[in-house]
Amino acid sequence: MLQKANLLIVDDEANTLASLSRAFRLAGHEATVCDNAARALELAKSQHFDLVLSDVVMPGKDGLSLLEDLKSQGVATPVVMMSGQAHIEMAVRATRLGALDFLEKPISTEKLLLTVENALRLQRLESENRQLRQRLGKHEIIWSGDTMRKFMAQVERVAASETRICILGETGTGKELVARTLHERSPRASGPFVTLNCAAVPAELIESELFGHEKGSFTGAAGRHLGKFEQADHGTIFLDEIGDMPLPMQAKLLRVLEEGEVERIGGDKPVAVDVRVIVATHRNLETLVGEGKFRRDLFHRVYVFPLLLPPLRERREDIPTLVEHFARQVCLQNGWKPIPFTPEAVQALQAHAWPGNVRELRNVVERLMLLATDGQVDLATVHLALPQPMDAQSVATGSGPLANRVQGFEREVILAELKRCNYHITNTAKGLGLERSHLYKKAEQLGIDLQALRQEPGDGRSTPE
Repeated sequence: MLQKANLLIVDDEANTLASLSRAFRLAGHEATVCDNAARALELAKSQHFDLVLSDVVMPGKDGLSLLEDLKSQGVATPVVMMSGQAHIEMAVRATRLGALDFLEKPISTEKLLLTVENALRLQRLESENRQLRQRLGKHEIIWSGDTMRKFMAQVERVAASETRICILGETGTGKELVARTLHERSPRASGPFVTLNCAAVPAELIESELFGHEKGSFTGAAGRHLGKFEQADHGTIFLDEIGDMPLPMQAKLLRVLEEGEVERIGGDKPVAVDVRVIVATHRNLETLVGEGKFRRDLFHRVYVFPLLLPPLRERREDIPTLVEHFARQVCLQNGWKPIPFTPEAVQALQAHAWPGNVRELRNVVERLMLLATDGQVDLATVHLALPQPMDAQSVATGSGPLANRVQGFEREVILAELKRCNYHITNTAKGLGLERSHLYKKAEQLGIDLQALRQEPGDGRSTPE
């Protein structure tokens, strides 16, 4: 299916602008028209266009000068030149200046639309190639054990469908990697994969990010902006941390899921979109529904097929494979010779709790390789880089009721994570997979004075939240 395009048409003839813009709009594209090169340059620099179509012969600055200015000022939008006075020298010069194509007027509607389609295909292929080069080795789901084998079987089963999927899992488990894998193994793999972290975007900006806006619709809206849903047309949109989306936006998202169309801020008509929606969260959506923080009707539309991604502590058999993979990545990125991990070092890593999951393991592997001595990572290196857990035997053989021993273990884990995060409360909560308020409650139950730990004199640990 032809991708919808946002086009800029530059020509000094009003009739040409009217006929071309009408032809493109009838074909489902959007067209902005301009009758001079100077204004076209301003538009191309301030707004996003998929393609510029420009006449060559115009009063004042001509189309070839416009092409030259676009390239010299770093505007990457592809340009197709048009002329009713075409000759071979003109076409050659346009090509040397970077024109994608050169069309001779009069141009049939069929040839015009085919040119746009080819330009968009080429642009998409170049974008995909760049992404593949950037992602090489960075976006693989690495596993070897039975726990992930069962999980990946579910991924394979549901990937080829249009079913909406909710990926559940702690922070750092790799939910975006799963979403990307679902997209790449679906019939939409040739389309875009667009992501938005709902927790990372301020509430006042999330509507514009999702649905886009028109020029002048609010202060600072210097040009038209296509939202994530339009960017993901004929592909997949991944909404991470959906549980943190503000309630007013949940209502608007629900309408998009029901109607299959978005309306830009300041727009006067809805825009149809064909998008598969995958969401993820580390929170319990059913609990949020009960607390009135998540719409029940939206829950039923996004929670069609839940995928529970296990934390690293429940798939310890994958740790040796992950360590090998991350170590190879680090060496390639830094141009280092291979740095092996001793069996004792790997066993120590398998024994760690990994509250930050796979993301934490990746960072620790790099840290260990920087600390390595004698060309290898050994047990001493691991002890240097990681807080040591309580002696398991002392916990098992200690005295007192089971509840007291469990509380003692929890206290040690929280204290170790606090130390690892330099007593930064928010980061500690994230590392433990807890809400910040939950960490405060748990610390109070266990007799840990978080305020005193952060402000103890002379230790330099008074860190900001």
